[in-house]
Amino acid sequence: MKVPYFDLKAQYAGLKNEILGAMDRVCQNAAFILGDEVAQFEKEFAAYCEVKHCVALNSGTSALHVALLAAGVGNGDEVITTPNTFIATAEAISYTGAKPVFVDIDPATANIDPKLIARAITPKTKAIMPVHLYGRPAAMNAILDVAARQRLAVIEDACQAHGARCRGKRVGGFGLAAAFSFYPTKNLGGYGEGGALTTNDEYTAQLARSLRDHGAAHRYTHERIGYNYRMDGFQGAVLRIKLKQLDGWTAKRQELGRQYRKHLANARVELPHDDPHDECVYHLFAVYVDNRDAVRAELEARGVQTAVHYPMPLSLQKAYANLGYRPGSLPQAERACERVLCLPMYPELRLEQAEYAAKTLAEIVGPK
Repeated sequence: MKVPYFDLKAQYAGLKNEILGAMDRVCQNAAFILGDEVAQFEKEFAAYCEVKHCVALNSGTSALHVALLAAGVGNGDEVITTPNTFIATAEAISYTGAKPVFVDIDPATANIDPKLIARAITPKTKAIMPVHLYGRPAAMNAILDVAARQRLAVIEDACQAHGARCRGKRVGGFGLAAAFSFYPTKNLGGYGEGGALTTNDEYTAQLARSLRDHGAAHRYTHERIGYNYRMDGFQGAVLRIKLKQLDGWTAKRQELGRQYRKHLANARVELPHDDPHDECVYHLFAVYVDNRDAVRAELEARGVQTAVHYPMPLSLQKAYANLGYRPGSLPQAERACERVLCLPMYPELRLEQAEYAAKTLAEIVGPK
């Protein structure tokens, strides 16, 4: 059986007529940058995330950058985050002139370990940026407790976690602000780049709206140095259509996740822990195996495509060599990156395909 890792074309086939109509509407109105479609999406996504404000931007990276600026992060500051994430998390910190400080992960979840955060705090620490990796919420209550004691801002990197819940509450409203990405492969993906900042703080929302549009208060009136971080009208239109489907797609992802867990329960793989009080939205379905590359090659030979997110922790990337981390500095993150393997996961994946992928992996690795 052939099991593709991902298939964006299948999703488009079911939405084609509605999407083409929405794109035509944008063209008819010539609302190519921001505009009504984007404004309506902001209202709808804010309601979905159960927050007061959503500010649409051109990428999740830009949303992280703006959120950090709203928290007052700047030159010489430090921001605590995880090394087990896409580099955009750390890049946004670097854009402000601040320094990323990496804290090791909890091996049970692959998210930042809140028990290790306190020891990383220094007088220069300005914020904590947890990542809801692969759609699994970070331990927000514990992180918020640490932040409150030290009077630190919390900014959620929710770029992989659209709709996830932590203790019944949607991610995106726990800290000062949160960032979402609408990269095409995300659970809620556009047809190009896109992102959003969510917040319950009025000042943060106002600042984000100014910063995304060259620091403007009004047209040709600029209160600060800003950026060209505006969302295209096409993306707002596409995202409005897809947002209506998101809960159904999430339910399908969770069903696929249960299928994987059922057939891998007795296999020689490690599965991340899902807290029963939270809701993972399975942006990716990651497992951890020994001899990962050999296992991946064997799966490919049997028709199952896979991917690796992420093979090297940020602490060991050449881009951050100046921070001084060495192999062994963050052992749990390093072990996870060496062993992580992501199985096919998208709403159009058939249950029999997931069953075949799981049983094939179980056969390759053997029983526990």
